[in-house]
Amino acid sequence: MHRRLAGALTGRVTKWIVLVAWIVVFVVAGTFAQKLTDVQNNEASSWLPDSAESTQALERLAPFSDSDDIPTLVVYHRAGGLTAADYRAIDRQATELATLDGVVSTPGTPPVVAPTDEAAGQRLGLVSKDGEVATSVLTFNFGANGWNDLPPVADKLRDIAHLDGADVHLAGPGGQAADAADAFAGIDGTLLYAALGVVIVILLFTYRSPILWLLPILSAVVALFTAEAVIYFLAKYADLTVNGQSQAILSVLVIGAGTDYALLLVARYREELRRHEDRHEAMAFALHRASPAVIASASTVAVGMLCLLVAEMNSTAGLGPIMAIGVVVTLLVMLTLLPALLVVTGRWMFWPKRPTYGSPEPTTTGLWARIGRRIAPRPRAVWATTAVVLGVACLGLLTLHTGNIPNDEQYTKDYDSIIGQRTLAAHDLADTSTPIQVVANADHADAVVAALRDVPGLGAVDAGVPAKGGVKYVEVAQSLDPASDAAAAQVERARDAVHRIAGADAQVGGSAALFLDTERAAHRDNLVIIPIVLVVVMVILMLLLRALLAPVLLILTVILSFGAALGISALIFTYVYGFDMADSGYPLFVFVFLVALGIDYNIFLMSRVREETHHVGTRRGSLIALASTGGVITSAGLVLAATFAVLGTIPLVFLAEIGTAIALGVMLDTMVVRAILVTALNLDLGGRIWWPSRLDRGDEPAVVPAAAETAET
Repeated sequence: MHRRLAGALTGRVTKWIVLVAWIVVFVVAGTFAQKLTDVQNNEASSWLPDSAESTQALERLAPFSDSDDIPTLVVYHRAGGLTAADYRAIDRQATELATLDGVVSTPGTPPVVAPTDEAAGQRLGLVSKDGEVATSVLTFNFGANGWNDLPPVADKLRDIAHLDGADVHLAGPGGQAADAADAFAGIDGTLLYAALGVVIVILLFTYRSPILWLLPILSAVVALFTAEAVIYFLAKYADLTVNGQSQAILSVLVIGAGTDYALLLVARYREELRRHEDRHEAMAFALHRASPAVIASASTVAVGMLCLLVAEMNSTAGLGPIMAIGVVVTLLVMLTLLPALLVVTGRWMFWPKRPTYGSPEPTTTGLWARIGRRIAPRPRAVWATTAVVLGVACLGLLTLHTGNIPNDEQYTKDYDSIIGQRTLAAHDLADTSTPIQVVANADHADAVVAALRDVPGLGAVDAGVPAKGGVKYVEVAQSLDPASDAAAAQVERARDAVHRIAGADAQVGGSAALFLDTERAAHRDNLVIIPIVLVVVMVILMLLLRALLAPVLLILTVILSFGAALGISALIFTYVYGFDMADSGYPLFVFVFLVALGIDYNIFLMSRVREETHHVGTRRGSLIALASTGGVITSAGLVLAATFAVLGTIPLVFLAEIGTAIALGVMLDTMVVRAILVTALNLDLGGRIWWPSRLDRGDEPAVVPAAAETAET
């Protein structure tokens, strides 16, 4: 079937039809791909499931507090103390700020409160005791798309709010939203150009051709635009959750995976060009022999990503289909458009080293052939030593601390809102713009208020807002970073207190509650999804290799590689980057990508081992497979590692951590696990690796003679 399909795709007429079809798709998709950022939803509340208490509380809070409200603080700071002229300027600016688009009243307060003198400001909690810091408070509301509409208004706010010789910062949720928009500004273009840049450099070194790299890059760009267009329609019309992080990861995944598939196909095509004079026939054989491994690889990634659909976190569940769509579209492009481009352009694209008919295959005497000969005499000692070294690297996990990253540590550089928050903290001014919000049945309101006031460590309890629709709103002042462990502890204590009141139906929400529920959902997803992914990948490997022992061993090697990557990354985060912790969703993200992508290279290798086993046996076939695929798999690993490392160009700690861990894990997979550990296991076990199938029952020698391992390809 693969051969018939390959012949059809590379026919002399069909190839032109394929090219024209993809040109049309690219032109149409490009229009909608550019609109993907318009349908992003980066609000924290949209990431949680409906079952979360903070999500349910939001619905009941609607009559009292609009979920689209964005509290914002303007922080004024003058070393040595603010002057009377400063206070008059702040007062005038507060009046002007109130006229900005989107400014609304908060319940029970005027639109803007600003200090007119130091004493009054201190009574209101808007001026620090040392007189060096003052704040103006205002709330924006732009509707459901407010977090995207705020940044332009924030720029106008900064133009208005200024004091000569003093520092002015925008803080609170509004300041954080504006900075987040800046951090993700042009993310698609930035990542795309950075990823393409590093891939082009690697392809130039890999192919040693000044022109061949154009075809994989062009195909990858077509795949990315097409995938983004599909995702745009799903986000707009099917409620698929897309955020800045998922779009960033999509870009690097499509570019990286697409280039990987291209490398494997081009390498096999180059082999076949030396065996077949007609390039159409060579491509037909290349597709026939390479497509099963590529399809299995893409299927593993896509199905592994779809396992994320069982996540409680909406953002994680949404990431699954987004990544699966990206991989499936990439597979389709690389098995149709790329072969057509290669056949149309012919052998001259490989210039200056064109693979001529009848020329020798260089991989038979290359680096990986020599490495195979080094492993062959003592394979058991090699795999045992390698496993121990990787096991030691796993010990770094002991230093890994996961949870909600505090707001002032979420970025890799100091944004304005972070400086503002630190200024408030340094001068004992609390940011009270994100209180704990409690809703309960109105007839039990007194008991709820009394219970909250009895909880040690909570702020002032305000129950002055009248009940509406039989629901009472109670606000508890909170001056802690809502993402901190201390804020989460306050929420837990508040929940314990109000949940004990029978019939109150009390629920605790607010920013700190959202962060707490996010961490709990992420922890649950780690425990549930990781085993599911392992089982799914195991089944795919069993179907591909038609064996039981080999898939089990491959899964174990990938798990070992995952642990080592996390362990080494944890040490890098602490002692190189200076990060105190990793996001609670970090282990799951890294696991899914490393298992799904890391198993790719084992699929590429073991598919070739299986192919060669039919002719020369498992041990000799393993060495031939290593020699034949070593270069292309190493190049593929470098491409994927480099593209994920590009995530570090976005100044977000979460993406920097994911990019580092995945890049490191991919390099471990390609350079150590696949090349050394798996090859040594194959050489040690021989035909037993295919148990219980009867693929290879020959009595091979335990050590393949050094002169003969790669004599055949």
